[in-house]
Amino acid sequence: MNTHLNLTNLEFETQLENCTFKPELFSHEAHIRLAWIHVTKYGVEQASINLCKQIKIFDITFDDGTKYNKTITIACVKAVNHFVQKSKSVVFKDFILEFPRLITNFKELLNQHYSFDIYHSKLAKEEFLEPDLLPF
Repeated sequence: MNTHLNLTNLEFETQLENCTFKPELFSHEAHIRLAWIHVTKYGVEQASINLCKQIKIFDITFDDGTKYNKTITIACVKAVNHFVQKSKSVVFKDFILEFPRLITNFKELLNQHYSFDIYHSKLAKEEFLEPDLLPF
């Protein structure tokens, strides 16, 4: 397998949840896809809960547990949800073609919501910090 795109949504979701997905394939695009799957399947609130749990466990399983960031995870879900609400796409490949900035300019997108560094903040890693510039 070269990419998460070779898996069905259910296979990808299940492998992430069971920590059988190869960590070297968990790219930014894979993170966005996981958020898309959960938002479209469970809604934004449950997607936030699911992704926080799964990504934290995945990080602990395959690394030292320091890469997980709760603020970025929930902000990702909220950003994906924003675009899902505008989308005409029913499959991820079309969704990402419709909104490529989720892949190409994600950090810039989040910087429109936060005036402070959520990427390196210890507090942002441990709890969700609401945006101070623009709500999701």
